[in-house]
Amino acid sequence: MSVYRGRVQRVLRWPVKSLRGEELEGARLDERGLAGDRAYSLVDGREHHGGKVLTVRQRAEMLHWSSALPAADILPSGTDVPDGTGGTAGGPVLTAPDGTVWHWDDPGLTAALRESLGVPLSLRAADGQQDRGPTVLVTCEASRAALEEELGAPLDVLRFRPNLHLDLDAPAFAEEDWGPGTVITAGETELTVTGPRTGPCIRCAVPSWDPHGLERWPELQKWLIAEHANKFGVIMRVTRPGTVRRGDPATASPAPPEAPAGGS
Repeated sequence: MSVYRGRVQRVLRWPVKSLRGEELEGARLDERGLAGDRAYSLVDGREHHGGKVLTVRQRAEMLHWSSALPAADILPSGTDVPDGTGGTAGGPVLTAPDGTVWHWDDPGLTAALRESLGVPLSLRAADGQQDRGPTVLVTCEASRAALEEELGAPLDVLRFRPNLHLDLDAPAFAEEDWGPGTVITAGETELTVTGPRTGPCIRCAVPSWDPHGLERWPELQKWLIAEHANKFGVIMRVTRPGTVRRGDPATASPAPPEAPAGGS
């Protein structure tokens, strides 16, 4: 199959799961995925929900909050990270809907989040809290632009919460058929469709919310289901760690999807 070429258009990190995140000049990718991505979460404390991570699916108001990691965005290869979450020993900084800035270790943060979101909750810090394990979500600009044209309305890629957004010379929606063995290189890093829960990303309802959680657009997911088998983007694992920066060269070497098992 063809090798597609282009560049890294955006590098994005979501430090606290389901909160708004941050755009970076660059970041380290390793066995955790993108360092610091979903390294923190809010744990639902309601009866019959205890221990489960709270997400936008339960509280769209989570998108009214933003999160960022205050340390340097780019970590040199081989950097020893003290807390294992991307070089940020102090944890993320959260910004509330009213603009108040909270540090992760602020004793008043939990109460502020409880009041804002209307549920009892606690804070958790742990690597690899992505929905599909320590993976990296990659999206492509050609597909975003084509989907925008199909829908006839502006479409912000932040709805899909990717880590890397690539501008490649691949046809729109080509990644819907990228199967096991597909390899993407970006900067120093290599990503591969390998292992469990990787490959074309089947979307949940979260992208139907605008990135600030103010308005829902259910037609988006209905269209994805009807026209694209509910796929957008591709989930990959890091097979060569390193740093990736905005503007770095990128290539994609697709492998075909697995053939369905034969019957008798």
